Amino acid sequence: MAKQPPHRDPAQDAPHVGPPAHAAAGLPAIGHTLRMAADQMSPGRVLATLRKVNQQGGFDCPGCAWPDPDKPHLAEFCENGAKAVAEEATERRTTPEFFAAHPVAELAERSGYWLGQQGRLTTPMLLDEGATHYAPIGWDEAFALIAAELTALGSPDEAAFYTSGRTSNEAAFAYQLFARRLGTNNLPDCSNMCHESSGSALTETLGVGKGSVSLKDLYQADLIIVAGQNPGTNHPRMLSALERAKRAGAKIVSVNPLPEAGLERFKNPQTPRGLVGGGTRLTDLFLQIRLGGDLALFRALNHLLLTTPDAVDEAFVAEHCAGYREFAAEAADLDRPATLAATGLPWEQIEELHRLVLSSRKIIVCWAMGLTQHKHSVPTIREVVNFLLLRGNVGRPGAGVCPVRGHSNVQGDRTMGIFERPSTAFLDALGKEFAFEPPRAHGHDTVDTIRAMRDGRIRVFFAMGGNFVAASPDTDATEAAMRRCRLTVHVSTKLNRSHVITGARALILPTLGRTDRDVSTLGPQFVSVEDSMGMVHSSRGGLRPPAPDLLSEVAIVSRLARAALGPQDPTPWEDFARDYDLIRDRIARVIPGFDDFNAKVRRPGGFALPHAPRDSRTFPTATGKANFTVNPLTAPDVPPGRLLLQTLRSHDQYNTTVYGLDDRYRGITGGRRVVLVNPADAAELGLDDGRFVDLVSEWKDGVERRAARFRVVHYPVARGGAAAYYPETNVLVPLDSTADISNTPTSKAVVVRLEPTA
Repeated sequence: MAKQPPHRDPAQDAPHVGPPAHAAAGLPAIGHTLRMAADQMSPGRVLATLRKVNQQGGFDCPGCAWPDPDKPHLAEFCENGAKAVAEEATERRTTPEFFAAHPVAELAERSGYWLGQQGRLTTPMLLDEGATHYAPIGWDEAFALIAAELTALGSPDEAAFYTSGRTSNEAAFAYQLFARRLGTNNLPDCSNMCHESSGSALTETLGVGKGSVSLKDLYQADLIIVAGQNPGTNHPRMLSALERAKRAGAKIVSVNPLPEAGLERFKNPQTPRGLVGGGTRLTDLFLQIRLGGDLALFRALNHLLLTTPDAVDEAFVAEHCAGYREFAAEAADLDRPATLAATGLPWEQIEELHRLVLSSRKIIVCWAMGLTQHKHSVPTIREVVNFLLLRGNVGRPGAGVCPVRGHSNVQGDRTMGIFERPSTAFLDALGKEFAFEPPRAHGHDTVDTIRAMRDGRIRVFFAMGGNFVAASPDTDATEAAMRRCRLTVHVSTKLNRSHVITGARALILPTLGRTDRDVSTLGPQFVSVEDSMGMVHSSRGGLRPPAPDLLSEVAIVSRLARAALGPQDPTPWEDFARDYDLIRDRIARVIPGFDDFNAKVRRPGGFALPHAPRDSRTFPTATGKANFTVNPLTAPDVPPGRLLLQTLRSHDQYNTTVYGLDDRYRGITGGRRVVLVNPADAAELGLDDGRFVDLVSEWKDGVERRAARFRVVHYPVARGGAAAYYPETNVLVPLDSTADISNTPTSKAVVVRLEPTA
């Protein structure tokens, strides 16, 4: 049996600090995985669950969106994936008796770690207006309550429907259809906070807001640049792909403000060399760039390519690209001092990267939130595209753009129409299929949803998964905004902070997880997901659900839609809840690339969605070609005595879900309230290692945003920068500090001062 959850809250303890690791995985990863799983499940349940992860006929790991190989390993999961599965398949339960024993005010004082350790939710729960405790409520009563609140609104735009990337394709399609049948495009999602900058830049430059490479491309590349990403913690199965590419002859360049153990050396726990040998050294060149310096780096690379004879693929540029002349004219000049100041790199390292580029025909650039969460994120990613276009590295095997997503179906949710700014073509197809006129006005993204709640323009907030309060920026502002709602509803598998920061009334609707069997009145059902590389495949859970009357996300959406839209709505919601094939048939007629969906998704390994730049070197942009862009050099303005803070994950967490209190690769155990500071910066600021400080962000609105009592850790961070874990430091990210164009919070560029803790 699983161990009981902790009674006290160990997340409040001070951390212990030791030396950081210089290799990832190996035997320690196996041991840690087994300990974490044993905390949550009996040995038999561990074996029954983990052997089905990412297997054909099994379920898709909820831990990340990294694609599965054609022939999955018998243990096709990583340490963090196993933690995610254990958290969901846990034998712990959060029952009505738990809520009766704990008032909401008490739960609000607990850490997110403690809340999540209580186990799976079992019963719909209502926090009524003025009540101190959640109380159980029946499903029909819950749907009637939500429907009454929605129909009482002055406009459908007074409701917002948030989506987490865990939601399946089928549930996401039904969810956006319900919102638009109701009459709103208020469909914010977690992409708005993470990879919106990627989608904005790639749609403008290439015409498709997704990555263009497959795993096969990664294995064929000559050079792989990994920028602003930590695969060892955030996408550990990527390390196996990098190892395979390395053994095939690829060079790997890491661009990161922190050295990351996984990119230094990988000890593959599925090979003898990884278990008992030295593993594989992955990085050939490590560029320890300053926070926000990636734009300057790629601008410098492009300048060097333009001034090197025969470095530009002129035939590709002439046939497939627009805007080259304007781009080349602006890039001809380079402000070297400004470039060196922005990057913090010696010029010799930039030249070394340039030499690697010249010796490589097939180049892939991978990135994650280290590039997407700055004010100038969209220009940075556009400059990455410029770099790839110069040498024809789009639409060539072994080359292309590779934005690596986090949530396991965040890309699929967007494909299914979870977007506040849907295209005319999508709305036309949806309206034709369901015989209605969808709303055309753009809705609210995540940041604008918080502003609208704050201003009283959103009265009902409905979240399909996720932990909105903890994941969003400017925690105090977000919590105050949430409390202004009439009703907040969260479809969840486990307890989190969003359940204790509520509107006047609040509902928790427990749902099936990826690991659970999904059986409707018609029989067993399955769902589908899309990974980071545009592969769509099925997912089937096999465990008995934590409670007999839990509903799937599809069933919750369908029953709510019928209650809110009434019997006159012609959409066959009851049929959708019984038979997910019927939803897939509708998806096939609405969304390009999903023709014959039901047949293709049943194939082993699924199927690849079309990607015009990759498949045919055609570019569905405004010009009909790949677009070069002009991106002036910008750098964050950090006053003397301040540091530029980036928020990041520890190794024992996935987004806002904290599995444990250790960050093994960074040498931090037993706590999370740490701030990593370069020793030279710390010396200038008079901050000894081990000192406790408050982090105070500085923003032009003059509001003091404070995160109290963080232990200073002297750490090899790039000069001028600092790092600390989220969600604890989301309180420091100003709501209005967002990326140009994408409106993504600038969580990797927060100006802070460090004040000794009183």
